[in-house]
Amino acid sequence: MNVDGINSGFVLDHITAGKGMEIYKALELDKLDCSVAVIQNVKSTKYGRKDIIKIDCMIDLNFDNLGYIDRNITVNTIKDGKLIDKRHISPPKVLVNILRCKNPRCITSTERGVDHIFKLGEGKDSVYRCVYCESDHKEITL
Repeated sequence: MNVDGINSGFVLDHITAGKGMEIYKALELDKLDCSVAVIQNVKSTKYGRKDIIKIDCMIDLNFDNLGYIDRNITVNTIKDGKLIDKRHISPPKVLVNILRCKNPRCITSTERGVDHIFKLGEGKDSVYRCVYCESDHKEITL
């Protein structure tokens, strides 16, 4: 398989195998007017298998979305065919309007215009909690 390098844009590397298309949809990469390559199940000595996304244009990336979906992602910024920045993404402490609270009694369900705000709990296996009703959010729904 041969996938060309990119001139200016991003390479999202170390994506957990199988999450590449989820990230593609979350970032709405289908709406871009440039080349985007999603490479799935690539062999990796560190992770076993991984996905890679190459975006051949400069866009505003939502790092909160990326960090929430997959904590292992590395974002490589390419300019003029050269690596200019490498950023390891970590889960954001606060998510605003990325998740939706599923508690029907939460203020976000009854009042319009209220931001959906979730904070990351403490610990390694922590979950996001709604700041209004403290409901846990365990599954990804963007």
